[in-house]
Amino acid sequence: MSEKIKLSAIEKVKIESDALRGTIRQSLQDEITGAIREDDQAVIKFHGMYQQDDRDRREERAVKKLDRLYTFMIRLRLPGGLITPDQWIAAHHVAGENSTGVIKITTRQTIQLHGLIKAKIKPTIKAFNEAHLDSIATCGDINRNVSCSSNPAESPLHDKVFAYANKISMLLMPKTKAYYEIWLDEEQLVDKKAEEDPLYKDRYMPRKFKIGIAIPPNNDVDVFTNDIGLIAVIENNELKGFNFAIGGGLSTTHGNADTYARLGTVIGFVDTEEKVLKAVYEILTVQRDFGNRSDRKLARLKYTLDRLGVDQYRKEVEKRTGFEFEPARPVKFITRGDLYGWRINDRGRWQYTVFVENGRVVDDEKCALKTALLEIAKTKRTNFHFTSNQNIIISDVAEKDKVAINKILIRFGVIEHTDGASVIRKNSIACVALPTCPLALAEGQRYMPALLSKVEPLLQKHGLENEHIVMRMTGCPNGCARPYAAEIGLVGTAPGKYNLHLGGDHTGERLNKLYKENLEESQILSELDEWFASFTKERNGDESFGEYSWKKQIALEGLKFIKNNI
Repeated sequence: MSEKIKLSAIEKVKIESDALRGTIRQSLQDEITGAIREDDQAVIKFHGMYQQDDRDRREERAVKKLDRLYTFMIRLRLPGGLITPDQWIAAHHVAGENSTGVIKITTRQTIQLHGLIKAKIKPTIKAFNEAHLDSIATCGDINRNVSCSSNPAESPLHDKVFAYANKISMLLMPKTKAYYEIWLDEEQLVDKKAEEDPLYKDRYMPRKFKIGIAIPPNNDVDVFTNDIGLIAVIENNELKGFNFAIGGGLSTTHGNADTYARLGTVIGFVDTEEKVLKAVYEILTVQRDFGNRSDRKLARLKYTLDRLGVDQYRKEVEKRTGFEFEPARPVKFITRGDLYGWRINDRGRWQYTVFVENGRVVDDEKCALKTALLEIAKTKRTNFHFTSNQNIIISDVAEKDKVAINKILIRFGVIEHTDGASVIRKNSIACVALPTCPLALAEGQRYMPALLSKVEPLLQKHGLENEHIVMRMTGCPNGCARPYAAEIGLVGTAPGKYNLHLGGDHTGERLNKLYKENLEESQILSELDEWFASFTKERNGDESFGEYSWKKQIALEGLKFIKNNI
């Protein structure tokens, strides 16, 4: 990267942050405001936090001439989404004592807590540390939580593949000790050479970096939406290595044609663990050195890949690793959903996948989910896996313990809740959006359940209630709930208005198309009603809704082109 290129403001903040220390200590001591200093708002992301405020109360507080109601969101680092019962108990109590009480499962298989006031951040991190949990590098311009196919019943080799999530996470951890000094009161380093970082240096990455690992035939992690996607190649019950896909990313900006969603491009196959880790590392160094550091909207690896070209990017990685990628091995995806209910793996261990709508772990009138999970954790007879579809798997249950765990699930309404959820609801995802996300233009998780209650009768009307349709919603074009990779995607444009995207394939290997813009609820429902009706009449055999709507849109575009050119 040329040093003459004008750096974005955040680049300067990173360089001058004293290895991510910034002035966070001073910001925490300022009792006049619930916020922290502007530069620290960027630095604190690398520690796993975002500063937010309650947007529902902005106007009310402004009228009273009060500061915004600032709080913080904290996100844990959980490679592959695995958490022990003791850690779940800790998270339960920390959420109740320091945040809103809601435990939010993210689309990257971790949990985040919202509503922490500034004075509660340090006690929260200390409590997590006592449970051997941390929030290092879960936000910011750095490699974030590594996701991996979550259900142990997916493959006899799940444990072997799953282990890569932690290995990659540790390999790409920042070397700075700032997190431990600021939040855990460890002694400050005198010799800063001890934390020199050959990977991130003082610039870190140009933008956030995401890695996902998939075990075919289930693409539950949406592997092609990651900067690096590792696809396990299993032959004759043996893990041979991984196909590498690079350049995935879904974030766009309304009105900016230079930004776009992109799925990863498969660049080849790598066999041994040593080579896999080396390839992952050097893909990051190429992005570090060639990524756009002047325009953050164009800073993800997908833009670097398209600017350099796939072949050139791959060759640069090969030059740095000292080996070439082999041709990609054949793999096949057939689904990307979670396996709900009880399943048994090859080791005779049971797991129960719970439906958690939009990842919100709470007790409500339908289901005391939060209490049930606490009671299960107290038995110390299970582990928990979070899924990329925002659900939770109660895993590693011995045959002798299954009855006891099942009784807890029944007593608190969890099984009834999971069994009773519609197919479309189980295949839905929504982002946090309002009131806390500063980027949100429209509602997400607060609105999606109500909208689905109106979509469900339409599906029943057309005999499609058992059709596995992937539907996702975000409150802005940033793509956190992966709407562009859905069969039906809704992307917020303004309060109560969404762009309607149709035609993503059922396995996450094709993006959808923008069909209509700025639709209100009545228009969304009307459009879906028409699409469901035509799908029922015109579908070809067992064709999925995504496949049908993709082909139909192409046909409609062709007719429009002919009409406009007659």
